[in-house]
This record gives sequence, C-alpha cells and structure tokens, in this order.
Amino acid sequence: MKRVSKERKEAILAKMMPPHNMSVPALAEETGISAKTLYNWRQVAKRKGCVMPGNKKNAEQWSSADRFNIVVETARFNAAELSEYCRKKGLFPEQIQQWKQACVEANATQQSHSKKAYEQLKQEQKKNNQLEKELKRKEKALAEAAALLVLQKKAQALWGELEDD
Repeated sequence: MKRVSKERKEAILAKMMPPHNMSVPALAEETGISAKTLYNWRQVAKRKGCVMPGNKKNAEQWSSADRFNIVVETARFNAAELSEYCRKKGLFPEQIQQWKQACVEANATQQSHSKKAYEQLKQEQKKNNQLEKELKRKEKALAEAAALLVLQKKAQALWGELEDD
C-alpha cells in the first residue's frame, strides 16, 4: 500500500467537491486509489464541514445538509467574495440566497410547529383531565349502583319478595 501525498489527496478531494462533483467510483478508476479509501476521505472531509455531494449531482440535487453548509460557509462573504466563491464552486449567488431563505423559513416553521405542538399538548391535557374526572364520576355511580343491588338482594333474602298492593 503506497502513501498519497497531502497535496495529491487535497487535489483528489477537490475533484469530489463542487463544481466537479465526481463520483467516487469514477475517481477511483481515474486515480487508481481504492473506492473504500476515497469514501473514507470523503466522510472525514464531510465531518470537517466540506461540501461533498459527489455523484455528478447538480446543486439542486444536493442534500439539505450540504446546502446548509454552503449557506454557513458563505454567510460572512460580501458580494464580490460570494461571486468568486460561486464561480469556483459552479453555483449561482441566487441559489445560495434561496437556500439561505429556506434555512430561515425552516427555523421559523420549526418555532411555529413547536408553539402549535405546545398548544395542542395543553388542549389534550385539558381534555384528558376532563375525561379522567368523568370516568371517576361514572365509577362512583357504578359502585353506588352495585352497592344498591347488593343491598336489595340482601333485603330480599332477609325479608323475601315485597308484595305490591
């Protein structure tokens, strides 16, 4: 097993990143490095925050995690830096702006869902409490009816059937 220089490894990883987005099998065939090694390298790079969609996917097919990483990576860029970044990565600034808006909306949606879920939980708890109270009331009524039946049977056993006049 031969070692790969750091520069060569970075060059190979760059081919996995935008705008090339080469698939691991194609890159393995081109470089002669095993696909398993390339998958490991890509996984390590992803953990470090690099965008590695691979598989010749265009930007609209990237995962939401990859899109989010791009948004975070470009958040502090001015217009010129963003344009340069987009040229290097094969993206459009409008795409990044759309992804940023989607991230913002997702967070807003999450907050509204949380609030709705909390309100729904409160309503369900209130309904649950009402049902428990009603169940207790009915259990008491049933116990009382059962007690009356037992007393009635005892009275019949002691005094016999009551005759109606």
